[in-house]
Amino acid sequence: MGSERMEMRKRQMSVQQESAAGGTAPAQQDQAGQANPRGSNACCFCWCCCCSSWATFLHARQPLRLNSSPKPTLEEVHSWGQSFDKLMGCPAGRNCFRQFLRTEFSEENMLFWLACEEFSKETNKSMIEEKARVIYEDYISILSPKEVSLDSRVRETINRNMVEPTSHTFEDAQLQIYTLMQRDSYPRYLNSSAHKNLLNSLSEQSPES
Repeated sequence: MGSERMEMRKRQMSVQQESAAGGTAPAQQDQAGQANPRGSNACCFCWCCCCSSWATFLHARQPLRLNSSPKPTLEEVHSWGQSFDKLMGCPAGRNCFRQFLRTEFSEENMLFWLACEEFSKETNKSMIEEKARVIYEDYISILSPKEVSLDSRVRETINRNMVEPTSHTFEDAQLQIYTLMQRDSYPRYLNSSAHKNLLNSLSEQSPES
């Protein structure tokens, strides 16, 4: 049985080799030699366009990771208790607050706010449209597991703006989520063991202590 399969395989290979050797005349080979560079360039052009579009999509879909910011100083951590603006204005503060939000299962609020911050700085029209669609699907759509809590007025405004999105499309929504975090999560973070432990740790390491 094995020898029959081997024989059939040899015959198939022989037929393929004969077709490859005798199927193209010299004149046809010359024409193919002239036509191939154009065809190759066209394929390369199409491939580059596809790669560019795919890269744009992947960049827009790239998850925001916790920044590898330097460890906060005792002075910085003390300032976080003075105002929510100071906490959010500090990269280390945003990281610590985001870790706390994760324990409360509300990390999507910070993720949405960060995505809007990045989105507001975008100037490329095609990237604005793509990123707006990604933000909408990830945080605005009622089908998303990371949907943020927005009132109906803001949602209706976003839906209208999505027809032709700009870098200002999510400004109202971003402000609403910022206010929500400031009112609800920020006080709990200041009273959390995570924040108190960080303060105690830095106080012990301080030369003044």
